[in-house]
This record gives sequence, structure tokens and C-alpha cells, in this order.
Amino acid sequence: MLKVGVIGSGAMGKNHIRIYSEMPGVELAGISDIDRELVEGLAQQYDTKAFTDYREMLAEGLDAVSIVVPTKMHRQVATNAIESGAHVLVEKPIADTVENAEAIIKAAEENDRLLMVGHIERFNPAIIKLKEMIGEGLLGKVVSISTTRVGPYNPRIRDVGVILDIGVHDIDIISYLYGTHVNQVYAVAGADIHSFEDHATIHMRMDHEYSGLVEVNWLTPHKVRKLTAVGVGGVAYLDYIDQTVELHDSGWIRKAKVDSKEPLKNELEYFIDCINKGKQPEPSGEDGKHALKVSLAAISSYKGEKLIEIKD
Repeated sequence: MLKVGVIGSGAMGKNHIRIYSEMPGVELAGISDIDRELVEGLAQQYDTKAFTDYREMLAEGLDAVSIVVPTKMHRQVATNAIESGAHVLVEKPIADTVENAEAIIKAAEENDRLLMVGHIERFNPAIIKLKEMIGEGLLGKVVSISTTRVGPYNPRIRDVGVILDIGVHDIDIISYLYGTHVNQVYAVAGADIHSFEDHATIHMRMDHEYSGLVEVNWLTPHKVRKLTAVGVGGVAYLDYIDQTVELHDSGWIRKAKVDSKEPLKNELEYFIDCINKGKQPEPSGEDGKHALKVSLAAISSYKGEKLIEIKD
């Protein structure tokens, strides 16, 4: 049995707790949160130990932890967890700065621990299917990928704007689907209602011939999560929420067979499988760093009203 803990028991942390508690071969050995009443109630519900200081939980000798705390705390909590001997899954974005991301990656390398970044949309069954379709050449050469991720503001998000909170999902997905990194970014954005930017349109270039376009906002009154991939042989329309993919080409409109499943469950099962097999997980720390670097460049771009070059 792998002894696993969860640091951070908010909205997303509760889902990590629930899934680990149901997973065969895993013992949910502890959960941590600074809210004593919350964490003790969850510990009673899931028959595990409650901690208000995550370092006391790490001292229990855990095999792995999920880190689901505010982004600014990622470096400290992740490095503490890695140095305690635990493999780490840290929620996206990997950190608040590139320097802090590099510190987490270095700690994992020096301590020979596995590090995975929780870019959950890679585990959405619709994205898994689309990646397969692209690999099989069903769209031909893909030249443009655009996404729309809009909806009402979530009041629990207070430390970052819409780009780092939700735009980073599609920045990572577009790079993942192309199988290459972003090398230029230009963004138009603004903070009209909130203290951080609450709407943004992000233009990206990969390898100087592939384009990516990300539209995000916290202004639309209803939630939309969609992606369009344009290839020389066809167009794919994907809905993240419904987990559907349609391929339109010169002869047919075809709906792909997608086996629906909770993306987070896919993600956590994969993380545990990597630990059991000693396999480096993806998204890796470097993948997370790249998505963060592009997101921060997009913020610099809209603030400075200029094109930003991305260098690895």
C-alpha cells in the first residue's frame, strides 16, 4: 500500500482526498489544512488523520503527496515534501515564478523523487482521443489550434488573474497537442472588474509555422470550454465539458468514440502508476515550467503592449 497525503483541503483538494480514498493499493494516510474544523471533519469522513501543519504530516513518512495550496506556497510546500522523501503531484501552475519552478524541479532531481504537475486537461478523455487522432494523421498536418475557456469568476481565486488561473490549461494543451514549445506570445488583456486581469486573448506561435489562440475570461455568465484544431485534412471540434470530439473532413462529419471518465481520477491513477513503476510522469516539472513561462510572458505582453520571445 502506498501511503499518500493531501496538502490543502479546499475545493480541489477535497476531490484529491475523495479519489485517493477510493483507490486500490493506496492508503490515504493524512490530510492537511490550516482550517482545523474543515480538515478534522474531512478526516472523520474519510477515516484518516488530520493535520493543521503539513510538516507534521510529512514526518509520518509518506510515499506521495498531492499539493493543492495557493500558488505562492508551491515552492515551500513542494520542496519540503520532496525533501521528506515523498513523490509530489503539485497542482498547476507549478509555481508563481520561473525561479520557484526551477527550485522545485531541482529539489526533485537532487532527492531522486518523481515530480508531476497537475495539468488536468491532459487527462480529459476528449483530449486523449484528439491526441490519438492527430497522431494517426486523421487531421493531416495541424496548423492552428484555438480554445475558448470562459465563465463566471470564482471568488476563491484571489492570488492570480485569469491567465495563470485558467489560461495556463490551454497554453499547456496547445503545446502538448503540437508536441512542441511556444516560442512567441502576444496578448491583449485587461482588469475591468477584478484586481488582476479578468479577460485575455493570447496569440502564440510554435516553430514559426503553427499557431495557437487562447481566449479566457471571468466575465461570461455561463461556462464554455471548447477547442478547435484545424489541419490540412480536416477540422476537429472538442468540448472539454461534454467530453466530445467531432471530425469534419471533405467527405464526412464523424463523432469520435470517447469513454467518459473523471479527468482527475485519470490523473491520480496515472500518478500512482508512475510511482509503482518508477516511471517519470508527464506533465513533468519542465512541462509545467514551460506553461508557466508562457503564461507569465503573456502577462508581460499585455502590460507592455509588445510581442514576447520565449526561450527555453
